[in-house]
Amino acid sequence: MSTSSKPLKIAMLARNPNLYSHKRLVEAAEQRGHTLDILNTTRCTMNIASHRPTIAYEGKTLSGYDVVIPRIGASITQYGLSVLRQFEMQGVWPLNESVAIGRSRDKLRSMQILAKHGLGLPLTAYANDPKQAEEIIKAVNGPPVVIKLLEGTQGIGVVLAETMSSAKSVIEAFRGANVNILVQEFIAEAGGTDIRALVVGGKVVAAMKRTGAADDFRSNLHRGGSAQVIKITPEERSTAVRAAKHMGLNVCGVDMLRSNHGPVIMEVNSSPGLEGIETATGKDVAGQIIDFIAAKAKAGATKTKGKG
Repeated sequence: MSTSSKPLKIAMLARNPNLYSHKRLVEAAEQRGHTLDILNTTRCTMNIASHRPTIAYEGKTLSGYDVVIPRIGASITQYGLSVLRQFEMQGVWPLNESVAIGRSRDKLRSMQILAKHGLGLPLTAYANDPKQAEEIIKAVNGPPVVIKLLEGTQGIGVVLAETMSSAKSVIEAFRGANVNILVQEFIAEAGGTDIRALVVGGKVVAAMKRTGAADDFRSNLHRGGSAQVIKITPEERSTAVRAAKHMGLNVCGVDMLRSNHGPVIMEVNSSPGLEGIETATGKDVAGQIIDFIAAKAKAGATKTKGKG
């Protein structure tokens, strides 16, 4: 039975209740008559042995939630997904499912999924052996190349290497530290700007153009970039919607570059920030997310049932 006809009890897994995005979601939920509790993900404990899976928070067993909104920090992805799976096994409806978030957090897996469905991507190579550095640099038509940590977020662990020697040095250093990396072609024509399209329930509800700081090729707002509203093309809109669908995400930010051969996807973010896009576009994105939840949330309607 749909829960949209009654006020919802919503749990949000998030560590910082003071973040703009989290405060806006609480505000939007309360304006619509719902309750939203922010639970620090790392303070949730799980009883896994029981035939009835339970979650305790600061010593008290949680119950009665209709919906869980996962806003899981990248540094605690594995623990956060375990907590989310426990909610799913209880039949609590997740805004984004654990399997879909897991896919989006693994850059290589997400690229493989998007490529399989024919979505535009920068040329991308992956190798384990640093001796193959020159081979993978040439495979993406470089240098210059962009080298990314598979687990990086918000522009951290992203390096632009402009020569063959510097690219090889960076790859060898990363692999020497035993971290996994992707090597991608550098889309020079994007000019240090990208597009963030925010998808809610299969529709692009807001879009902005982000421009990097003067001395930085990355356009992340956390790194001093700026944002402005943009009208995206039908092809860009379709690309964002299809990316969300194939990743299995109800809500996500799809980051794209405008290349000479159409839009290419850089990343699909399962916990997109709301401050930059609401400020740039003037749109109530938080409200649209809560409205989507109210329309779609159903007890037990998780595809994975916590299994995969």
